[in-house]
Amino acid sequence: MSTAHQAPVLFSSLDAWLRHLETAHPVGIDMGLDRINRVKAALGLHFNCPVITVAGTNGKGSTCAFLESILLCSGYRVGCHTSPHLLSFNERARVNGEEVKDALLLEHFDAVEKARVSLLDAPTLTYFEFTTLAIMHLFAKANLDAVILEVGMGGRLDAVNIIDADCAIVTSIDIDHADFLGGTREEIALEKAGIFRTGQIAVCGDPIPPQTLIDYAEKIGCDLWLMGRDYNFQGDKQQWGWAGRKKRFSGLGYPALRGANQILNASAVIAALMALHQRLPVSAQDIRNGFAMVELPGRFQVLPGQPTVVLDVAHNPHAAATLGQGLDKMGYHPYTYAVFGAMADKDIEGVIKPLLGIVDFWFCTDLPTPRAASAKLLASKLEAMGVAVKNGEDGGIECFSEPAAAYQKAMSKAGEGDRIVVFGSFYTVAGVMAYRNNQAH
Repeated sequence: MSTAHQAPVLFSSLDAWLRHLETAHPVGIDMGLDRINRVKAALGLHFNCPVITVAGTNGKGSTCAFLESILLCSGYRVGCHTSPHLLSFNERARVNGEEVKDALLLEHFDAVEKARVSLLDAPTLTYFEFTTLAIMHLFAKANLDAVILEVGMGGRLDAVNIIDADCAIVTSIDIDHADFLGGTREEIALEKAGIFRTGQIAVCGDPIPPQTLIDYAEKIGCDLWLMGRDYNFQGDKQQWGWAGRKKRFSGLGYPALRGANQILNASAVIAALMALHQRLPVSAQDIRNGFAMVELPGRFQVLPGQPTVVLDVAHNPHAAATLGQGLDKMGYHPYTYAVFGAMADKDIEGVIKPLLGIVDFWFCTDLPTPRAASAKLLASKLEAMGVAVKNGEDGGIECFSEPAAAYQKAMSKAGEGDRIVVFGSFYTVAGVMAYRNNQAH
């Protein structure tokens, strides 16, 4: 290996950068923080405002959206990094609720690349590591009051964990990415708790947290808020209330994000904001307004019009069960059509199972990524679980080459009172969203 310095490779468009980053590191997921920490040091990256990191199996995106919405309603300048994106990369970086424009992103991509090649034996970075570092660098220079960072996967070895957060939130803990994170909730909880820091705030929104997470928080000495011990909520059909350490809120409206678990996410968010209240005070009205105005595409998103269309990026059993509960509460629809595409490394049977009694017609689709399971594989799993293949009036399975084609077929078959559920992966939802946007223009 040469010890000479490399010349930076810079690109003049965001698309060119992203294409380059897809192949710049030998593997797509490379757990470990040594490489990215070296580049962080060369960048001199640090934050002068409170940083909140969010890990968890499901509910990370919603939790980030709630935090961002409430803090913006309080008049703070806020940076929010989430992943993956649905339609454009810029969704991953928001400043004051607006997606960052390409030109500003390019400045910080260049800064990361120059810092990287300034090192002897310059390390390569994965797409996620490089882009996360660039977005963090952008936020650090943007004179913000608060920064929200969504963990990509796990926690302990995730790129986001190069930052010592003032408050770390772990949402739900369930089995996903088992090859990387472990096959039990106890192992996975320990990976996610890796974002906790000594002397700082930690919030766990999972109502039944594994003991490993509680033990780790005690061992390192962070201030852990647990649902049921340090805070709780109660509600009826109209409104809900939250109570925590020396603080309570009543008469809260339900969040604008629909779905059975959103109240768990919202409760953890209030806990985090109460724990941070000396540095980022927010009022009860800011909390109400934040929950009322929050938006997040693809999370139990019910589109206006007939037939009813529901978009949900549910891609593991826990999220699919929550989706199933949400669909059950929607009232009567004669037929439900599913547009379903999923990654090959997911527990596909576990994702299908909660929806077997709800979906009448399964339209399985290929997805534009090598990680995806083929539509034929999904169809064979459905068959093995007892779904009839015959494409008659009483249900069936069909295969399509892309989500847009599956969605078009569902739209052509569904009556006004029916509904279409698009789920299984970000790619599935993104494919249908892109098709709908093209139709609208």
